[in-house]
Amino acid sequence: MKAPTRWDAVCTVDDLVPESGIAVWTEDGPVAVFYLPHRLPALFAISHHDPISGANVLARGITGDLKGEPVVASPLYKQHFSLRTGRCLEDESVQVKRYPVLLDGGRVRLEVPCEQRQTSAA
Repeated sequence: MKAPTRWDAVCTVDDLVPESGIAVWTEDGPVAVFYLPHRLPALFAISHHDPISGANVLARGITGDLKGEPVVASPLYKQHFSLRTGRCLEDESVQVKRYPVLLDGGRVRLEVPCEQRQTSAA
């Protein structure tokens, strides 16, 4: 069974920078949102946390294309992460979380897990 999710507005289309990423905060942690206007889809979202360096830096990476795969290169150690799958191209055992993303009017929305609250029986 899939955990419950919701679509949170995290920024506006005016906040986006073409061919680049921005960092946004979600209840699931920091997320990097990338806008590649010459691609379909044009929006991608992955974790902002680089698992190799341990720093929140992926939104500051350089976007590009490796053999047709849209990627971001980590600004610290230069590993490439697929914007479609989150997999590291240099080490397939490493992966970052990918988030479904959509444009809703002028808002960018991410599908993020809902916080599950436990209720106590009285």
